[in-house]
Amino acid sequence: MVSIKTYESDYENQWCPGCGNFGILSAIKDALVKLDLTPDKVLIISGIGQAAKTPHFLKCNTFHGLHGRALPVATGAKMANHRLNILVNSGDGDCYGEGGNHFMHAIRRNLDITLLAHNNKVYGLTKGQASPTADLGMVTKQQQAGVTSESFNPLAVAISLGAGFVARGFAGNTEHLSNLIQAGFRHKGFSLIDILQPCVSFNSVNTYDWYKKRVYDLNAKAKHRTEDFTAAITAARVWGDKIPIGIFYRKEIPTFTDQIPALKKRPLIAKVYSQKRLQALLSEQ
Repeated sequence: MVSIKTYESDYENQWCPGCGNFGILSAIKDALVKLDLTPDKVLIISGIGQAAKTPHFLKCNTFHGLHGRALPVATGAKMANHRLNILVNSGDGDCYGEGGNHFMHAIRRNLDITLLAHNNKVYGLTKGQASPTADLGMVTKQQQAGVTSESFNPLAVAISLGAGFVARGFAGNTEHLSNLIQAGFRHKGFSLIDILQPCVSFNSVNTYDWYKKRVYDLNAKAKHRTEDFTAAITAARVWGDKIPIGIFYRKEIPTFTDQIPALKKRPLIAKVYSQKRLQALLSEQ
C-alpha cells in the first residue's frame, strides 16, 4: 500500500526554514499517494536551483540535470517509456529563463507530462537576483533601482501557445495544491502548474501574508469556465490586490507520443533488441 512514508527520502534537506518548497514537497507526496502511484511508476526530473533539489527528497525514479534542461530530458524519457508518469520540478528562473525555449516547445508538442514551476520571483540558489517573473520595480540586491522589465506571465503564455491544462497553486495551501497536482497527472497531455512559492530569505515583498491576503480560488463558485479560452486569458492577467489560483484552462488534444505509430503497441523499452540487426546496420555506415 502506498503511503507518505513510501516516498520519504533520507537525503538531508537544507532548504531555509519556512521555505515555500516544503509546502510543495508535501503536496507532491500527498498527490502521489492519493493517485495510488508506486515509486517505480513515477519519474521526477529537475534542472538547477533550489526547486530543482526536490527530487532529492522523494524516494522514486529521479533525474537531476542541467540548468533549464529538465524538459528535454523529460521528452526523451517520455519517448522511451510513454507509460511512465513524469513530473518536472523547476524554478521560475530555471524554467522561464534558462529553459524558456524548451518551455515553449514542450507546450507546442503537448508532451504528456506535468510541470511544476516553483515561482518565487527570484533566483534563490544564487541568493536573490530578479528572475523573469519578478514584478516591475521590485528591488533586489542586484536590481537596486528596481526591475525595469515587465514580469513574464507564464499562464498567459502557456494558454496562448495551446497548453491543454494550465493552473496556479499556492505553497501555503497544500491541500488545494495537491488537488491541482492530481488533476494535472490525470490530464492526458501537457499540464503546467505555476506555484506561488514565498522565498523567506530573498523576497521580502511576496511573503506568505502578502499572498494570503490576495489569493482566491478561481473555481470555487463555478463561475469560471475552464474551457473558455478568452476567460482563461483574462484571468491569467489578473494580478495585484486579487490573485486567482486554481485551474484556468483545460482541453484535451492528441499528445506527442500518441501520434507516433511506433509507440502505439508498446513503449520503446519493451521492444525486442536484436544485436545482430544493429551490428549489420552499423556495418553499412
